[in-house]
Amino acid sequence: MFWRSPVQIATALVWLASAAAGQPSTDPALALARSRDPGIVTLLRHGRAPGVGDPAGFSLGDCSTQRNLSDEGREDARRLGEALRAVGVREADVRSSQWCRCLETARLIAVGPVRTASYLNSFFAGQGDESASTQALRAAVLQKLDSRRPTFFVTHQVNITALTGVFPAEGEAIFVRATAAGTIEVVGRARLR
Repeated sequence: MFWRSPVQIATALVWLASAAAGQPSTDPALALARSRDPGIVTLLRHGRAPGVGDPAGFSLGDCSTQRNLSDEGREDARRLGEALRAVGVREADVRSSQWCRCLETARLIAVGPVRTASYLNSFFAGQGDESASTQALRAAVLQKLDSRRPTFFVTHQVNITALTGVFPAEGEAIFVRATAAGTIEVVGRARLR
């Protein structure tokens, strides 16, 4: 099923986020708007990028050497951005992996200026230091970079799974928050498809 209007998109995302969290929502916009909550960090896996990993010899500085978003991935990112803006998400603190597919996803959702953070870079197939990246991501979530604005971290499946145990689909948002005990709790999920 494909949704086209911001209201349809927001309603679908809200239902998915509420259902995943096991929480019914009487106000659909309220559930999606959880990404605006000062205590929530939205972990967003980059949009649809066909294939697995990156070609041998890829370079972070050259998108032509990487696995990139498909047209479907770009459209999904645009629609997610529309849905987020429809529920008032604007001027977010958006951090992204340096991989082109993540940067493009972050820019296309268009909910705030995008800055890179190396701890969001993929460590798939030994490309980086999983332990150091996960510890840095955990610290960023626990400290929440700016408690006054929504926070989005656009990253890769391996990063999200290492932190949360959740295996997100391409383009899926995982909503997390720090607990009083200093752990990270998944409070919802949202996906367009």
